Amino acid sequence: MDRISAAGFRTEVDFTLPKGYIDETGLLHKRGVMRLATAADEILPLRDPRVQSNPAYLTVIILARVITRLGNMPHVDTALVEGLFACDIEYLRQLYEDINSAEEPDGVPAAPVAAASSNGRTVGGMPVLGEA
Repeated sequence: MDRISAAGFRTEVDFTLPKGYIDETGLLHKRGVMRLATAADEILPLRDPRVQSNPAYLTVIILARVITRLGNMPHVDTALVEGLFACDIEYLRQLYEDINSAEEPDGVPAAPVAAASSNGRTVGGMPVLGEA
């Protein structure tokens, strides 16, 4: 169920990962919640040494900041995001771009639509994977 703010727009979106995260006990976690990003979510990770040495890591840090829940995991952090399958990272990156775009989409997309980017540019603050 999407969360609607007092201003009347979505602030959080439920999602279901294509593959899911397998925790250390072997339990599969597929359903989660992503919130809208703030300026700090996109600016503060740029100071992180991991991003400075590898710009592609920006995606990992931003996703760890905006995913508020994944299954029954107690918290989402960069280690958890690093453990996701590549197709799930791509799904989440596209969802991030969809919900944080200036134009409000009609309803929650069943599957995010890929955003266009070239030459390593970022879209919605996140580098296109494989181009960073």
